Amino acid sequence: MPDEHRLEEKFLSQEAEKQISDRLDEVEQIEIDVKTDLLKILQGQSDGVSVAGQGLVIKEDIRIQEIKLQTDSIAINPFSALFGQIELNEPVNTIIRVLLTEVDINRALTSEFIRSQMQNFELNVDGEIVSFEPEEIQVFLLGNGKIESRGKVLLKEMGNTRPLAYTAIARPRTNSQPAMLEGFNCTEGEGISIELITAFMQKAKELMNIPSFKWEDISFSIKDIEVQKGTLILMLEAQVKQIPSSSSLISPS
Repeated sequence: MPDEHRLEEKFLSQEAEKQISDRLDEVEQIEIDVKTDLLKILQGQSDGVSVAGQGLVIKEDIRIQEIKLQTDSIAINPFSALFGQIELNEPVNTIIRVLLTEVDINRALTSEFIRSQMQNFELNVDGEIVSFEPEEIQVFLLGNGKIESRGKVLLKEMGNTRPLAYTAIARPRTNSQPAMLEGFNCTEGEGISIELITAFMQKAKELMNIPSFKWEDISFSIKDIEVQKGTLILMLEAQVKQIPSSSSLISPS
């Protein structure tokens, strides 16, 4: 941070960096800049907070290559702020840019946390429940807005369980175009019915059109997705009610 920053800004910024670092499994670099002064702290105000981080790891195997965050002006608890603890008195609007690498995404897909969230994905096919149990999934970021997925699943339908392998190429939803499935092929197994494909596409549409997600006291929505070769960039808008810990799950709101 520049030397001309006020002592109170430096103090709060350094304490915030320590708080966040302590809640991460690993962190290569993190810099937090709290814009305020002593008078504003006593009034419970801050002009905003910016965060820049690299190599952040949560839930053991979930790694974020790069994150940048900028908030609006915020209302903070003045008493906790004086002791280096940032507590929000009112929700704050935030813009977040997240960069994920292909390597980190595939590493996360093998983690116990992600696998536990993907167990027994269920679909309603003409009144019958059909479930998928993922065994192996790999993602390839092709660039030009395209993502390829290759995987193996156990398909459970009509009392039977059978293996199925697939490859799929899709374009995720962006601020200028809807999500598109460019290709889907069964590479092992007996294939799947048209009814099952229709139900799967409807479920995928529902998931991609969820307006917001929640992680602890943060509600966020995906505003844009950029797929470059080997990297995925997400632009998010969030409303933060409180600074989170790293112990809660991510789930749709």
